[in-house]
Amino acid sequence: MKRDMIHIDEGKCDGCGACIPNCPEGAIQIIDGKARLVGEALCDGLGACIGFCPKGAMTVEKREAQEYDERRVMANIVKQGMNVVAAHLKHLDDHGQTEYFKEGIAYLTEQGIEVPEYRQPSETAGQTACGCQGWKPPERGGAGASREGSLESQLRQWPVQLKLVPTRAPYFENADLLIAADCVPFAHGGFHSELLKGKAVIMFCPKLDDGIDAYVEKLAQIFKLNDIKSITIAHMEVPCCFGTLRVIEEALKESGKNIPVETMVISVQGEILETKAW
Repeated sequence: MKRDMIHIDEGKCDGCGACIPNCPEGAIQIIDGKARLVGEALCDGLGACIGFCPKGAMTVEKREAQEYDERRVMANIVKQGMNVVAAHLKHLDDHGQTEYFKEGIAYLTEQGIEVPEYRQPSETAGQTACGCQGWKPPERGGAGASREGSLESQLRQWPVQLKLVPTRAPYFENADLLIAADCVPFAHGGFHSELLKGKAVIMFCPKLDDGIDAYVEKLAQIFKLNDIKSITIAHMEVPCCFGTLRVIEEALKESGKNIPVETMVISVQGEILETKAW
């Protein structure tokens, strides 16, 4: 089966081992001075290890791989102690992996192992608040609200980068989806209030990110597996950023879905230069 998996660039990896403790599933080991993916069935492909690699040697790619086995993972994690079990459950929860979460809880219950204090995600969690079940946007006007004079965040989910978002998540169901090039939030001052408010969001860069073909395939899966109401595309006016359109057009074609699309072109000064529906 094809699914998201960790890819390790051997040329960049220096064998520092920083990824090892950040893969509680036990899918990575240092062998011959390099980090190696030693258990496909143990790798959930969600990329918890990626941010801890100082060399940028780790990415997520879609490829043929053995099916992920949550029960094998949990059996391995239990040996590492309950703090690691709790961290693993939070990891699944944060990425909206409800079914894997339930399998992990079921394994612990069957083995007579006490489930750590951690709430189980509900079936509808994330549809009105956040796909990262362990994180919620701050209460408007309450603790964590924006400082006086600043704009309130309209972010409803986590993660947002295309490499990290799951192909199926509660926050994509019946959602208006914003797909934005990475530079758009920095250029357009009204990004949160005008573009992001009320929407799920995916971010990527068509110029700098590797694996654009994999992006087409992943977006196509997101379109196929979720009931998305509309898509808003926001990209910069610079020529390289128009690649955003190509990726989404090809993904829509591959998905076979007919989803209403609106395109916005943002100037480097932050103005909306053009909007077009198609």
